[in-house]
Amino acid sequence: MTVTAAQWRKLACALPEAEEKSHFEQPDFRVRNKIFAGMSPDGKQGTLKCSPEFQAMLLGAKPEVFTPAAGAWGRLGWTHVVLAKLELARAPELLLEAWRLVAPKKLVAAQSGVQQPPAAKKKLKRK
Repeated sequence: MTVTAAQWRKLACALPEAEEKSHFEQPDFRVRNKIFAGMSPDGKQGTLKCSPEFQAMLLGAKPEVFTPAAGAWGRLGWTHVVLAKLELARAPELLLEAWRLVAPKKLVAAQSGVQQPPAAKKKLKRK
């Protein structure tokens, strides 16, 4: 079974403190006003915030489902998802991973069973 726009919306909004808003007249999903996912106006395509490493894994595994967003957005990890080709069982884990990348660390830590991804725990060294 693949994902519908209604299912994508329901799964995204089910995450802790997630809310739906709009960005450039497109639905987006936010935690504390930071966007972690979105959807095209026609509901055929989702968008996810991914780490560049996770994005590369998705693109390599299923190029017919995942494509990088154009330009700098894609280089920063934003990834488009063809919802009609995405297995429903994968959608919750993908949205959760995107949510973890933008949610405040304390919120992530406060959620039972929701842990901060290793890449997000690293602190950048200042020069």
